[in-house]
Amino acid sequence: MEDASPTFRPTPQQALGRGLYLGTLVSVVGVAAALLAYAVLTWQQAAPPPAWLWPVLAFGPPVAGALAGLLVRRRTGTQVCVGGIRTRSAFGSRVWPAFGRRAGADGLEPWSRVVDMRAERRGGRTVVSVYLDSGASVQLQAPYSGGLFAADPHFEVKMFALSYMWRSHRFGGLPG
Repeated sequence: MEDASPTFRPTPQQALGRGLYLGTLVSVVGVAAALLAYAVLTWQQAAPPPAWLWPVLAFGPPVAGALAGLLVRRRTGTQVCVGGIRTRSAFGSRVWPAFGRRAGADGLEPWSRVVDMRAERRGGRTVVSVYLDSGASVQLQAPYSGGLFAADPHFEVKMFALSYMWRSHRFGGLPG
């Protein structure tokens, strides 16, 4: 990919919100496990866990999740170039669901395989979905927009830019 290729990433607010959400889920599980352990220790008349454990379990994972969300933000997103489109997650190249195969050697799906691109509502968010000639549908990692922390005030502009790039590569030339 060229260095001038546009890359769409979650906004810092979206990354922070996702990290807080996942950290809070971990916190709930941790506090539930600690309460279960506390009940077992009380039943066996053993020493209870230290008092500092409760605030660490309650507030540690959300803070760590928020920081991790901000760090992972740089590795998540959608890259667009002359050759095609690539969506990346924090865990490497995205597997395109078309028969469980990877899109090209480097995760790139060529423009010639993209037959449609739409903004759709999925799970409380507006996301960009790419439809391939194989019939598969791929939800891009970014851009997206939703409520609270997931809101992206520039979603429409980003969607228009993606659509413009797809149409210019798919049908050739500039519209107009």
